[in-house]
Amino acid sequence: MKGRTILTFAALCTVPFVLVLSNSMLIPVLPKMQRAMGVSLFQVGLFITAFSIPAGIIIPLAGFLSDQYGRKLIMVPSLLIFGLGGVLAGLAALFLEKPYIYILLARILQGVGGGGTYQLAMALTGDIFQTEERSKALGLLEAANGLGKVAAPLLGAGAALIIWYAPFFVYGVLAFTAALLVWFICEEPENRGKKEPLKSYVKNLQQIFSQKGRGLGICFLAGMLTLFLFFGVLSYFSDILEGRYHIKGFTTGLYIAGPVLAMALTSYLVGTLLQKQLAKLLKPAVITGLVLQTSSLIILALVRRQYVLFVAIIILGIGSGILLPSLNMLITSASLKERGLVTALYGTVRFFGAALGPPTVGLALDMGPLFMFLVAALCAAVIAALALFFLDEEQLLPAKMLSTKKGSRDSG
Repeated sequence: MKGRTILTFAALCTVPFVLVLSNSMLIPVLPKMQRAMGVSLFQVGLFITAFSIPAGIIIPLAGFLSDQYGRKLIMVPSLLIFGLGGVLAGLAALFLEKPYIYILLARILQGVGGGGTYQLAMALTGDIFQTEERSKALGLLEAANGLGKVAAPLLGAGAALIIWYAPFFVYGVLAFTAALLVWFICEEPENRGKKEPLKSYVKNLQQIFSQKGRGLGICFLAGMLTLFLFFGVLSYFSDILEGRYHIKGFTTGLYIAGPVLAMALTSYLVGTLLQKQLAKLLKPAVITGLVLQTSSLIILALVRRQYVLFVAIIILGIGSGILLPSLNMLITSASLKERGLVTALYGTVRFFGAALGPPTVGLALDMGPLFMFLVAALCAAVIAALALFFLDEEQLLPAKMLSTKKGSRDSG
């Protein structure tokens, strides 16, 4: 990366950093919110769901519109709506005696805005970087996402030391700043934003899924499971830190930040490694990530000691950090003109995973951690087996990108 491209990419990295705050910043604060509003763990878990489901629904529409009209034109208003939702949630908590339902509605508005952010940043990264350097850029983008997850619990726990609803106002400040950076700094390639006839667009999309549907399906499942596990396990960990081990406040944020930092660092390293050995490492990276997730879940099912649980969740973070950049590379490289929508569909399943994780864990705990985590481990193992036998990275990557020659061009 050189010159203006570095500046553009730096501005793009603010988008996943901001978006990931949407859920991760609330995780360590959920018990405090629960007490302040007098609601159940399941009800505060719906703050995650209320954001993630609307975001998941909006993402494909945002992806389609970005393919037709340009990434920035969709991304910037989305960031503004995201920030507005956060401010409205904070104002509801500030001025209303019973703010729960209004915060839930504000989180839905945030989700609408969130649906037009990270996946479009990922698609725009795919537009800008046309060679093997794309893998490093996507790894950095996922690392920015991961660093947001590291900062998020610390920001959330730190802001909540002021007042429990302060994290909602943080959304506004950061999202509005990111919107300004993207609008004034990011440069789209000239061929972006040129409207393609709908009939041709749909036909090309059908052809992509007809030819590459099996591999894309496995990637979609793996991405959904990863976010489901990550947010579900973190919400469980946050709850037992306070309930079982009596660890509260900012210290909870530090504990939550550990596995997220492991994921962020791993994402960066894997993205860099994939740039050098792209064709050889993508499929092994996907399988390795899923195997590590499976191992982590088995430990969580069988062990109850605090520090062993922490190590198990670190392993989960490392597995996710290996898996996500690899999936990002496969997804963004599977198409060219329809990259926005294909990437957005992937983002949708990721968001549904994040949405379902915390409330599912809240309900599944009635059946006991042993059953819950063993079932989750079985799901991860099944997807690992599917990737082993049916994932063909050469089917998803453009032919020229498989070449080891430096400077090869993406044929889409």
